[in-house]
Amino acid sequence: MFNDIGGLELVALVILAVLIFGPDKLPKVIQDAARFIRRIREFSENAKQDIRSELGPEFKDFEFEDLNPKAFIRKQLDQNEELKELKELRSSFDFKKEVSEVADAVNGTEPDVPVSAAAPGSSSSTGPDLLKKRVTLEKDERPPFDADAT
Repeated sequence: MFNDIGGLELVALVILAVLIFGPDKLPKVIQDAARFIRRIREFSENAKQDIRSELGPEFKDFEFEDLNPKAFIRKQLDQNEELKELKELRSSFDFKKEVSEVADAVNGTEPDVPVSAAAPGSSSSTGPDLLKKRVTLEKDERPPFDADAT
């Protein structure tokens, strides 16, 4: 709840509370605020229990967080068996291998040599290897810029 409040802001709030309520009344104000928050939480939990009991036994595992569309869709997708099978199929498909085979066929090179096994300085006679990613930049070289990606 208070994740975005820094130390300096917290100190400022404490000083402001002491100035407004005074050091004598401040403990009483803090107790009253804590009691108020506790009552709100109890009221909220009672309301949730009443709604669950009114919905019936088919909604016994209903969570109010599911009313958030993102959470509801994520939960439904995780429970769907067809999608689990699709994820397994998708993870078994090696896209890099397929792309390297297609690139080898287009370039006319032998598909028996894996892309990672090629010598780092070698390039084919048709041009640079577009599938190879450079790890480091040369000195005073700017990183590539893609206007469509920004």
